[in-house]
Order: sequence, then C-alpha cells, then structure tokens
Amino acid sequence: MSYEVRLCQDLFDHSNDQLVTAGAEDVLPSRRRLIVVDARVHALFRERLRGYLDARGMSYRLCVLETTEPAKTMDAVFRVLSAMDDFGLSRRREPVLAIGGGVLTDIVGLAASMYRRSTPYVRVPTTLIGMVDAGIGSKTGVNFNRHKNRLGSYHPGAVTLIDPAFLAALPARHLRNGLAEVLKMALIRDRGLFRLLAADGSRLVTERMQSRGSADDGAAAQTVMRLAIDGMLKELQPNLWEQRLDRIVDYGHTFSPTLEMRALPELLHGEAVAVDMALSLVLARRRGMLTDDELTGARTVLANLGLPEWHPVCRPALLAEALADTVRHRDGRQLIPLTEGIGRARFVDDVTVAELTAALAELRPAAGAAGDGAA
Repeated sequence: MSYEVRLCQDLFDHSNDQLVTAGAEDVLPSRRRLIVVDARVHALFRERLRGYLDARGMSYRLCVLETTEPAKTMDAVFRVLSAMDDFGLSRRREPVLAIGGGVLTDIVGLAASMYRRSTPYVRVPTTLIGMVDAGIGSKTGVNFNRHKNRLGSYHPGAVTLIDPAFLAALPARHLRNGLAEVLKMALIRDRGLFRLLAADGSRLVTERMQSRGSADDGAAAQTVMRLAIDGMLKELQPNLWEQRLDRIVDYGHTFSPTLEMRALPELLHGEAVAVDMALSLVLARRRGMLTDDELTGARTVLANLGLPEWHPVCRPALLAEALADTVRHRDGRQLIPLTEGIGRARFVDDVTVAELTAALAELRPAAGAAGDGAA
C-alpha cells in the first residue's frame, strides 16, 4: 500500500492543476469529479471552488455535508454513497474529492472503502487536525452506539493535499483543537517540536498558522506543520494496519474517546485529547517518569495553547469505564503510552483506578478555578 501526502499552496488558483489530477489513473484521465465538501467550507469558498473547477474544464457535482461529531454516523456515509451512485462514478478514473475537516474525510473515506469495495478518493483537509492527524493516516470511521469511531476501515486517500492557506479562515478554537494533536507528537517523540510550541504556540493560534516566529530555520508555522506530519507518518508507516497495538501515537487517546462522546457537544476531539494528555502527564510525574519542572513546562504549553486540562464529565467512574473499553480495544492490555521525559514515551500496563483518582484530584482544583468548561 502506498499513498501520498503533499504540502501545496493555492489549490484554487486557476493555474494549479493538483486538485483535478490528484489520485486519477494516468490512462484515459476523466474530467468528471464528485466533490463532497463540508457545509462551512462550502459557504466560505464556494465561489472560488466553482470558479476553479469551471476554469479547469471540469464536469462536477457537489455533495454538501453538515459535519459535526454527533452527525458522524452511518447516515452520513449512506448519503455520500447515494451521491456516488447517482453520479455514476467510474471505477478508477474519477476519484472523489473530500474537502473539509477530519469528520468529513473520515466519512468520505469509509464510503469510498465500501463503494465497489474500494473507490479512490483525495483528501483536502481544511482544518489543522485534518492536516496533521485525521487526513494523513489510513483509518476511516464513524461513531456508533455512543462509541468514538467504532465502525470504520483502513482505506487511505490516494493523495492528501495540504494547503495551510485554509487555516486563515479557521476559528481560533479549531486551531487550538489541531495543535493538541501537534503537542501529542511533541511530547512523545520530538523535543524540538515541543520547544517550538513553547516559544510560538500562542502566536500560531493568533496568526492562524500563517506567521513567522522564532524558529531558526524558517517560518515557525511551516516548521511545526512539517515536523508534526513527518513524525506521524514515520510512526504510522511500519504499522499501517495496526497489527501491533503498542502505538505511541495513541498517547492522549486512552481516555479521550469516552470523554469526548460523553461531553458532546462541549468538547472537540483535540480538547478531549488535551484532557487525556494532562491526566497522562500527571500519571507520568507521579510514577517518576517526568520531573516536576517537565510537568510544569508541559502544562504551561497546554495552557498557552488555550487547551483544557479538565471537564465536568471527568469522574473516577467514567475514567474506569474508559480504561476498561481501551483494554478491550487493545486486546486485553492497557498499553498506555506515557511520557518518559519530554520527547520520549514508554508503555505501562498497570494503571489503577486509585492512580487515576489521585491524578484527577491533582488536576481538578487548578482547572476548576479557571472554569469547568473547555477552553
């Protein structure tokens, strides 16, 4: 299996052919495309998108989806499947274009994996979390029976086109949401990336990842983006189908799936991951895997990024339930990745509910003083 992740600029520029050539077979290329686009993205960019497609001589149909986490269900998948069938997709020459955030690319990916058992599609993530996480792996999925991404498949897009210019229109909260996944990669494998976030994190939010910062080797936003994507791809590559369940990229994803689903619609995905990371950081420090200074530094970065450490749904009973579900997901083991110093991680298999309760008590007073909701 191979697929491409491509950083690019100005996808809707009429002279740029990347959007209409990505993922198509070279033999007898087609000028037809079904485009599934997030409703908010469509409202912001519809004139530019239609102008681009018309200028490139494309025959196309738009399928506009409302993509919120509660709407990430099989109903949305069936709507995309109906659009595919009505459009009369050619088997290989007409890849579906998925333009939107991680929820949309997950929905379209699952539909594409089902239609004729494998239809090519191209991901164009328009959110930071889509660019550094959801849009670059092989997994697709929708929520089911109050479980996060319980139904899904492994079906990566043929190409993922990452244009950071989309982030200029992204609300600040959704920038912070994506930076939670960037911070995850920094904490478990990249101390240099952590230093960049510590120095420029708040500026990256304020200037929508369009600014220059203190990075010595160029624009801070570009450096942060490249390091996060490169780190994720290197972790995914040797274990793309998750044959092994000891994945350090599951950091922040032990308790967060349950927290996110129970807190809907109050917590975004990255915010739930941030709460999980805060809890995991305290667990690591209590086990002697982090120093007090390292814990303080990590929590300071979380705070500067505007990410929450706690939410009212966080209760010992819910954490115990989340841990039990994770153990089932990881074949009877906890396999919880914890930071061992900033930029390194190792797995633990013996976290107790008593430990979780103590760690939660350590977090809650500080978080509660600033308010019980998400940042």
